[in-house]
Amino acid sequence: METGIPQIQVEELKRRLTRGENLFVLDVREPHEYQIANLGGYLIPLGDLPKRVSELDSSREIVAHCRSGVRSAKAVGFLQQAGFRKCITWPAVSWRGRTVSIPRCPSTTRSSQFPVLGSQFSEEA
Repeated sequence: METGIPQIQVEELKRRLTRGENLFVLDVREPHEYQIANLGGYLIPLGDLPKRVSELDSSREIVAHCRSGVRSAKAVGFLQQAGFRKCITWPAVSWRGRTVSIPRCPSTTRSSQFPVLGSQFSEEA
């Protein structure tokens, strides 16, 4: 997906989280998707972001993610317009077909095994 929005690949995300970098993972999927699989990131569905943007710290690097990258790219675009400068997107579909062990976000202690992402995730534009 080529949008001009900065993007991180799963290997880089894993490396940075493993090193303990202070990334703020923003999950912009819907609650039912979050319940299926999540990194322990902060859940704000894309449709709620405009009214909940004050919950975010613009001084932190934010990694917005969703299933395909469409919603996270929209979230990053919105955040950039709102004055956030350190925002990147991570489309979870970028590692389809693999199981990757990614450390959970710093606010939690468990790591997560993410299975192949398939049709259980709805595609929302």
